[in-house]
Amino acid sequence: MTHADVQTWLDAYVASWRSNDAEAIAVLFTSEATYAYAPWREPLRGADAIVADWRREPDDPETWSATYAPLLVEGDRAVATGETVYRNEGKTYSNMFVLRFEGGRCADFVEWYMKHPSRA
Repeated sequence: MTHADVQTWLDAYVASWRSNDAEAIAVLFTSEATYAYAPWREPLRGADAIVADWRREPDDPETWSATYAPLLVEGDRAVATGETVYRNEGKTYSNMFVLRFEGGRCADFVEWYMKHPSRA
């Protein structure tokens, strides 16, 4: 994987989150992928489980924005950082994704995030 490959994947990740399209989500992940919303949480296992979970309670695409970019890429592993803003909730998060790829699809995904302090 190159930085450009990882950026293309991240852009597709955001587009899939926005569209909530099952096929668009599934193509991002290997059939046996793991996906952890936080390093301490039990990961979802398999693309079908990831798709089902994403689609269970979708975020209204008009209420959020997200930008992510690769920070480090080495072989099939990458670390990406970025920011997610939930405008209606007044919340902003800094994000870090630890990723492992197989054939251009994500095989392991772990998200680390930190909420920005509220501004009075």
